[in-house]
Amino acid sequence: MKIITVLGARPQFIKAAPVSRVLREKHTEIIVHTGQHYDPNMSDIFFEELNIPKPDYHLAVGSGNHGKQTGEMLQKLEEIVLDEKPDYLLVYGDTNSTLAGALVAAKLHIPVIHIEAGLRSFNKKMPEEINRIMTDHVSEYLFCPTDTAVENLKNENITRNVFNIGDVMYDAVLYNRAIAEEKSTILEENGLSKKEYHLITIHRAENTDDVQIMQNILEAFSKIDTVKVWPLHPRTKNKLASYGIDVNAIPNLKLIEPVGYLDMLTLVSNAKKIITDSGGVQKEAYFMKVPCITVREQTEWVETLEEDANIIAGTSVEKILEAVQKNVSPSYKDVFGDGMASEKIVEIIETQS
Repeated sequence: MKIITVLGARPQFIKAAPVSRVLREKHTEIIVHTGQHYDPNMSDIFFEELNIPKPDYHLAVGSGNHGKQTGEMLQKLEEIVLDEKPDYLLVYGDTNSTLAGALVAAKLHIPVIHIEAGLRSFNKKMPEEINRIMTDHVSEYLFCPTDTAVENLKNENITRNVFNIGDVMYDAVLYNRAIAEEKSTILEENGLSKKEYHLITIHRAENTDDVQIMQNILEAFSKIDTVKVWPLHPRTKNKLASYGIDVNAIPNLKLIEPVGYLDMLTLVSNAKKIITDSGGVQKEAYFMKVPCITVREQTEWVETLEEDANIIAGTSVEKILEAVQKNVSPSYKDVFGDGMASEKIVEIIETQS
């Protein structure tokens, strides 16, 4: 069996690591890196740390508007698929790379495998929501991380070849957490004490593209007395610069460069609380039993809300501060599977082939 895997962004590298490890035991995998995330701290380091094989193709698409970026991916991916003639094309998540891979394969009658299918924020202003919906509707195999995702697909009349196999990110956390504890020195390097800092990540377009929203978020950060650690996403950094906003004036804020996966696991697991707009970080916080505050109006990961492990704070100063100050007693149930999602995916594909 020959599978082309299309990757382009940090979360996809993490998800691909456990699946590729299992897949390559018996089958051929061709990795295509679109170059959507191209900064070394957002790309190369993940391949090195997670032992993901180097991409067979690198499209070097880079950043740009959605049309330009996706269009260039479509053109270049089509040539590769025509040349390689895979049995399947595999995509992860909800990025422009996901959509481009799915569209190319579907139009060339190559079955699409979508891992992390069925997620919905029910907010079509998010580009990720459009990518999810369109990818799910052209996919042949839809691997869902939760029962909620299965139900979302059912509500859109997608029921064929839909499987709840758990979350591959949970596979990655279980495999790499002990490695991170052994190898990461990120706390020592930055003078951080366990459970005495808040970890921040902000990168979603719905936040960064609106100067007023960013000013609200930063005002809230300035009123949080606890030490705050913020690995600054290149996109967010560029947006702040374009707005003329200097975040260095925020008290007790430690800005650092984007970090690799092992360092990020260490930062997440040892944080007092996490403030984020990232879906992946929300889950990592849940996996490692760290309270999370989500700076958005909704989340795809409703399970984290139901267990009181995550609070939707929106983007008002008052609500962010209220969420940060709230005392919570989360319950952490095994709603994301048993850490064997990768094995289940490969087994199902083998059985169906």
